[in-house]
Amino acid sequence: MSEAAMNDKGDQRGRGDGARRGAGGGAGPGGGPRAAAVDLLGGVLEARKPLSDLLVASEGPLERLDPPARARAQRLATGTLRHLARADALLDPHLRKPPPARIRAILRLAVVEHYVEGAPAHAVVKEAVDLARLGPRGSALAGMVNAVLRRALSTPQAEWDALPPPRLPGWLRKPLRSAWGKRAVAAMEAAHLGPVPLDLTPRDAAQVEALAEQLGGEVLPTGSIRIARPSGAISALPEYDAGQWWVQDAAAALPARLALTGMSAGARVLDLCAAPGGKALQLAAAGCAVTALDISGPRMERLRANLARTGLSADCVVADALHWQPDAPFDVIVLDAPCSATGTIRRHPDLPHIRDASVLETLLPLQAALLDRALGWLAPGGVLVYCVCSLLPAEGEEQARAALARHTGMEARPPAPTEQAAGFDPGWITPEGGLRLRPDYWPERGGMDGFYMIRLRWAAA
Repeated sequence: MSEAAMNDKGDQRGRGDGARRGAGGGAGPGGGPRAAAVDLLGGVLEARKPLSDLLVASEGPLERLDPPARARAQRLATGTLRHLARADALLDPHLRKPPPARIRAILRLAVVEHYVEGAPAHAVVKEAVDLARLGPRGSALAGMVNAVLRRALSTPQAEWDALPPPRLPGWLRKPLRSAWGKRAVAAMEAAHLGPVPLDLTPRDAAQVEALAEQLGGEVLPTGSIRIARPSGAISALPEYDAGQWWVQDAAAALPARLALTGMSAGARVLDLCAAPGGKALQLAAAGCAVTALDISGPRMERLRANLARTGLSADCVVADALHWQPDAPFDVIVLDAPCSATGTIRRHPDLPHIRDASVLETLLPLQAALLDRALGWLAPGGVLVYCVCSLLPAEGEEQARAALARHTGMEARPPAPTEQAAGFDPGWITPEGGLRLRPDYWPERGGMDGFYMIRLRWAAA
């Protein structure tokens, strides 16, 4: 999660007055965080661009906003995407015909700002009307926005709270129901609505309890630190500048832990598809000799910056793994393969709106090719952990079973009892020996990203 996503200062100051504030946030509704949020929604829903790309675009919606206003715009857009179907359920009975896309975005944002952010209805209506006036047919559409919102926002909060969570798109929902059933899918959809906590990985696992107390967080069973309701800039948290931790979802921290079990300091390790670097940092902090490889130069720069802040080291290589060749085998390989990222929807609610099943046509053969190639780089007795932040069995369980069938000398190594006692819940272990994590797991703690991982090694002769 980006620092801007966690910076609440602009949000707390902006309820009801964001469009009127200056200081880089815009002197009027045309340049404030609400207008930027509307533009972000258009970029996702109309142009089908990833929200992460829109947030950093050099000439994008956030370009002229100050940091607090940027944070507020991102929060509003993300919240609206998360509650899109619920907002439509309130709005549609009051619409005679579908409004223009920009007007629908304004209406949706206003509903979410009131019912989720807690902004007063009168302020929300005024700001929405001001935004509507700025576009084509401004006066007529502003009147429609005023009338629709006054009726829609009269709905009691309890009725909003009782609305069902938005359903996952059919191309994703169908295989998930086939794999785990209707009830599990409903639980995942509910988990996607919840507030997303901030998870941190400590540089020194021995200091996790003291660090969690300093940060005001909770130590999770797997060793991550969770801050349930973070506020302010991430860089302002204690020990950030000292490099004592980095942001990493608790589920994303498990593949490196699975890979490191039984490995001695100094082991030769490859982090494949490494950027932005959470796993590389874990491996380096364990004393391994890490090679971090990624095809993206800009993403690798983020990894180098994280290494510098934490005082850790790795050999960073920008290359295509399908063509790169190491000079010697590795004791450990972690392959975080390119995937649909459907396990991260609770953090990235734009994903269901910008992707469909066609993405798998490229990803599935790429995952298999990377896995086959990486297995050939293992030293005798070495282990490879294949992982994807996907909910789809086709990218996880099925990919693992197919690899085991292709490589008859390969075996899975599920977590041993000692690892299960250290946080690897035995209920997560799949029949083929992998681990399946879902967003509805740990509901009392705030959930986790969806992940699949499996530890492989060549069977002894």
